[in-house]
Amino acid sequence: MIRTFFRHLTESIKSLRRNGWMSISAISAVTITLALLAVFAAIIMNAVKLADDMEKNVDVSVFVVTGANDEDRKELEKELNAIAHVDKVTFSSKDEQLAKIKGSYGKAWDLFEQDNPLHDVYIVSATDPQYVKGITEDAKDLTKYVQDARYGDDLSDKIFSIAKGVRTWGLVGSLLLLFIAMFLISNTIRITIISRQREIQIMRLVGAKNGYIRWPFFLEGGWIGFLGALVPVAIIVFGYQQFYYVANPVMMRSNYELVAPGTFILPAAIGVVVIGILIGSIGSVISMRRFLKI
Repeated sequence: MIRTFFRHLTESIKSLRRNGWMSISAISAVTITLALLAVFAAIIMNAVKLADDMEKNVDVSVFVVTGANDEDRKELEKELNAIAHVDKVTFSSKDEQLAKIKGSYGKAWDLFEQDNPLHDVYIVSATDPQYVKGITEDAKDLTKYVQDARYGDDLSDKIFSIAKGVRTWGLVGSLLLLFIAMFLISNTIRITIISRQREIQIMRLVGAKNGYIRWPFFLEGGWIGFLGALVPVAIIVFGYQQFYYVANPVMMRSNYELVAPGTFILPAAIGVVVIGILIGSIGSVISMRRFLKI
């Protein structure tokens, strides 16, 4: 059985060489389709991560009442930490808040240095974005030292909605592109098999069984998928690294980050190779069924 397998393997390699231009055509179709799939996967994964980062950057701002002293603020901080699903509480004085505004909007705010109208504020981070709204409501109930509590309702709700949409449509888009890839590759391989219809008929006439006929084509389809995946893998390994090193520093200025190459490259490369081999092999078997019918 092992000897037969290696005979089929050798025959599949010879067949690739014997049908040169048709093999190149099939490999090229696989290459283009898998390259598009790899690029789309990189876009979707980074879009989902960006959406997650946007969600995580949504914090609750708890404004301290005017006139609260250090003891009052410490008591409020303990109460905020005691709220369920609170991850971290960070204090920012009204002077620090004014400095941030001046950094964003310029020296026009210098007028308020002597009479700062802002409030001291606690920035409350949630363990999960879904708890932000509940934490805001709980913080508002601490009326003794709380002037107000906000999380940017309208903008944050839009961010949550966008994040949910990106995850959902990203998955749908990935499955759709995978289906298109299977369709295009299978049809390309089918054309190569149709061009060899006479070869299959001769093998049947001399008494070869369906399994014996099918195996070389099955392995040949696997080779086509594997060879077609080499260029997309190179794009993933080298192209994504270069893209990451150029784009990520820009993203980090806004406290966002792309998917790290170490996290993305290996799974994506393996996935592309496996998809190429599977689609190539299965596409060959499906495409030649009509020629094996009695």
